[in-house]
Amino acid sequence: MEALAKGSVVAVIGSGAMGSGIAQIAAASGHEVRLFDTRPDAAAKAIIDIGKVYDKLVEKGRMGAAEADLARERLTTVDTLAQVAGASLVIEAIVENLDAKRKLFTDLEGIVDERCILATNTSSISVTAIAAPLRHPERLVGMHFFNPVPLMALVEVISGLATSREVADTIHATAEAWGKDPVHAKSTPGFIVNRVARPYYAEALRLLLVRAADPATLDAVMRDCGGFRMGPFELMDLIGHDVNFSVTQSVHAAYYGDQRYTPSILQQELVNAGFLGRKTGRGFYRYGTDAAKPAPRIEPAQERPSTVGISVRREITNSIVSPMEARLANAGFSVTHREPLAGAEKHEAPAFHCNGAAIFLTDGRSATERAAANKHPNTVVYDLLLDHAKATRIALARADQCSDEAYYSVVGMFQAAGFEVTRIDDVPGMAVMRTVAMLANEAADAVNQGVCSAIAVDIAMQKGVNYPRGPLAWADSVGIGHVVTVLANLAATYGEDRYRVSPLLRRKLAANPTGARFHA
Repeated sequence: MEALAKGSVVAVIGSGAMGSGIAQIAAASGHEVRLFDTRPDAAAKAIIDIGKVYDKLVEKGRMGAAEADLARERLTTVDTLAQVAGASLVIEAIVENLDAKRKLFTDLEGIVDERCILATNTSSISVTAIAAPLRHPERLVGMHFFNPVPLMALVEVISGLATSREVADTIHATAEAWGKDPVHAKSTPGFIVNRVARPYYAEALRLLLVRAADPATLDAVMRDCGGFRMGPFELMDLIGHDVNFSVTQSVHAAYYGDQRYTPSILQQELVNAGFLGRKTGRGFYRYGTDAAKPAPRIEPAQERPSTVGISVRREITNSIVSPMEARLANAGFSVTHREPLAGAEKHEAPAFHCNGAAIFLTDGRSATERAAANKHPNTVVYDLLLDHAKATRIALARADQCSDEAYYSVVGMFQAAGFEVTRIDDVPGMAVMRTVAMLANEAADAVNQGVCSAIAVDIAMQKGVNYPRGPLAWADSVGIGHVVTVLANLAATYGEDRYRVSPLLRRKLAANPTGARFHA
């Protein structure tokens, strides 16, 4: 399907941050833009501000002066909806209210011709519900941009039950022509990003509730080990707890109380107190000229151990731990291979050994539980790393039975390999691993339910919320089998439906137990 022709008219209804951003990129992409707002002079002011943005882009060499002048000339304000009659596309960016959006599109149907596409920038309202009163609901589609529109690459192209495929494909091609990374999605609560992102906040809040660590430490682990641009607590403070909590409540209600989306009492308390984050000067952190951000927990320096070993059962791949083995070797350790622990479970994963300590990548059980199962008290588990070669921090948890001598020898081993070592309490799945497993699980369910494709969900989470890797690509990297094990162990520990394994993950694993993948 081809994009809308350059020179065709795009009308934007609403000149706030989202509407202005949409108008800016549409005009820069060669469209005649008609900007309408019910607030006096709001659209005119928005066009002046867009012109200033173009000027800055010219100064930075990201836009030619002549190109900026032409884009500026394509922007016009209109005083009434009737003046958008010749538009090929009308995009609304008004208040998030179903009745208001329905009225707007019902009015527009009496103004534009039948070939005009109607698009809503809603982030949370059902596209199907918005289109329901229209005479031609097939021409209404979701075109969900992310803020700030000129900088964020993702556009979710949302099809309601009545939306024609031709309309959705035209909008997808148009968004692509505007320099965006569009993805198709079905109109379901949260669409892709607002649904799949819920575990990033939910698991962090659960970890804080059970006192796994303080917010600064957990944020540092998610950034430095997991590669996320912002930790969950600083991100919630930035978004605003009123906004974040409201979205969680909305998704939870829309899915009829599904435990996966249960709001947190901790965040409810912040909202109750008015501690909404940066905008109020206090959330999980304090803000202001005198506020100092707390430092994450770091273990004190320990002596370098003399030897490191690794044991791998023949029937189990060591691909999960081979990058760690390489980093230890690069640090000058001679990593010797040895037989598995005498009392180890039949299907135990590969383990490193250091001065009597057994060191495992977390599999969703606590270190204490693994120590009991393996009959090896000196057990330490470590959290998932995005990039073993570049990670600056590693998170550890020790079994309750583990001796100080054994634990600190492990700390010394990882410090010698160039890591800052952070200890968190012995909670199942630690921080990065349980979060990634839940993100992959939610993404798999979205694919399984026909909301989007596997490629689309990974693009959406990378381009929409800047995740370092798409959740399904991450599942491929960790191993779908290991992700399923982590989720199953979390479900067994907590006894909650929240951690149920997606049927698609189980299907992938059953079809190919040793090489299941979402992406070739």
